[in-house]
Amino acid sequence: MSQPTADRLPQAWLAAAMERLPDGVAVFDGDWTIRYANRAATRLLGAHSAELAGRNLWIALPEVAGSVFHSFLLHARTLGTPVTWRGFYAPAGRWLSATAELADDLLQVCFREVADLPAEGPADPADEQVAAAGEDADHDRLRFLAEVSEALITTLDRGESAGQLAELVVRRLADWAVVVLLSEDDGPGEEAWAHRDPARRADLATYMTGRLRGTGDDAAMVDALLTGEPVQITTIPEERVAPSLPTEEVRAAWRRLDTASCTIVPLRARGETFGALALMNAVGRPPHTEMEIATTVEVARRGALALDNARLYGQQQQVAETLQRSLLTPPPQPDHLEIAVRYRPASAHALVGGDFYDAFPQPDGATLLVVGDVAGHSVEAAAAMSQLRSAVRTLAYDRPDSPAQTLTRVDGVLTGLGFGTLATVLLARIEQPGEQARAGLRTLRWSSAGHLPPLLLHPDGTADLLDSPPERLLGADEPTLRTDHEATLQPGDTLILVTDGVVEHGRVDIDTGLARLTGALTELAGVPIDQLCDRLLDRIVPGRADDDIALLAVRCHPEHDR
Repeated sequence: MSQPTADRLPQAWLAAAMERLPDGVAVFDGDWTIRYANRAATRLLGAHSAELAGRNLWIALPEVAGSVFHSFLLHARTLGTPVTWRGFYAPAGRWLSATAELADDLLQVCFREVADLPAEGPADPADEQVAAAGEDADHDRLRFLAEVSEALITTLDRGESAGQLAELVVRRLADWAVVVLLSEDDGPGEEAWAHRDPARRADLATYMTGRLRGTGDDAAMVDALLTGEPVQITTIPEERVAPSLPTEEVRAAWRRLDTASCTIVPLRARGETFGALALMNAVGRPPHTEMEIATTVEVARRGALALDNARLYGQQQQVAETLQRSLLTPPPQPDHLEIAVRYRPASAHALVGGDFYDAFPQPDGATLLVVGDVAGHSVEAAAAMSQLRSAVRTLAYDRPDSPAQTLTRVDGVLTGLGFGTLATVLLARIEQPGEQARAGLRTLRWSSAGHLPPLLLHPDGTADLLDSPPERLLGADEPTLRTDHEATLQPGDTLILVTDGVVEHGRVDIDTGLARLTGALTELAGVPIDQLCDRLLDRIVPGRADDDIALLAVRCHPEHDR
């Protein structure tokens, strides 16, 4: 029937004709939604529902997933030419012959039952063995794909995921494999490789690290990246690879790899091609079959999704690190004071949460110290922390009041602006009037809005907890009078300010945590302040942090030491 003739036929007549066809006809879109399936298709596929149109294939026919027919459909979608398959379709217990072709992102599949074989499945022993072998192969393949998925969700490190993907495919599909990931900023990309034979891994490393890029031997990979389709090379003459082999060592390594053919499958996820999986076979192993290529396409699909998740997680980390650096600035180093800071995020959350520290000189020469903790670990908590930190910094610098007076002003600002969350803050000033300077002494003046008390470590190894009656948190919408507290700092004293991630690590109560912290400090007297911070955290938080951690330490040096 010519196209002009078909155009003149009523739509209802065409639909009725399709329904009367003995052959099955089905159309799938890019998301595997069944756009159309005639009666024969519903019957031949063994569907439980008479109406398949509008349903997702894997939901409407879950038994198709992992079957040879599944591989056929996936393979057909990656090619621009018709693909034909003939085999035993186990979900419906019949032999099928199917042809599929991609047109305008719609996969059109026509299939029929093979008439020269019994409808109940193979009858004679030879056919039964073929069917049984096919089903076993399906189950084995499904187990392999499940192994791929399970292995690739164990890490969010992109390089580690690429290495795992290469290791997985050489166990089953190739002699050696390379995973190539493109760079997002036009810089060098990442590569990971693996060989199934441990004796050849050194040769593979020599070749991969020594070969020259951009010499023309990677044209097939470029084609796969540009088209988004698998590319197979059934023979690899040495003259094709020779320009990329700059030294005799690299040439000898390539010869020992004895590579004869390869298949390159693009890595694509969320509409973007960002790399390729290259499977290489040595002499003695034939080029990949269509079924092996279909399996590789499915492996690459699962691997690409895992790699893209790792990429997105890496981007999130980078954003968080940038935010962290902008919000948690390096501390100043005033005369005769040495300040060290540490920040550790909770392992289960983004790299910046609600904990923060700050230290800066005030116009009157005093040094202001701040530690605080805004409720939460999310980006919203980090944003609230940024507002609070900016408010404290601005108000404290604008008018160098006492810590209690500054916190009262901050309270009023937060209430007036509708801060909307609670926060604990400890604000401290280190002052040194003239008479104290001559004696090498300093005054510590602090006020706490529901925060943990400061700790003071003396040179002789004793440690004091500078406790004070608790006062209301910031953001409670009920501003209250704040109280200042004072202590004298001697030369060699070290002041420690922390957030509750240090004290409550391991789910201990505050009193137990403070006692543990005090005990750990007494063993670190005389240790340089940077080492003190690291050793203190290593002792108290040796593994993953339960909560965000901020630590600020100040050491008072004798006047003649600095």
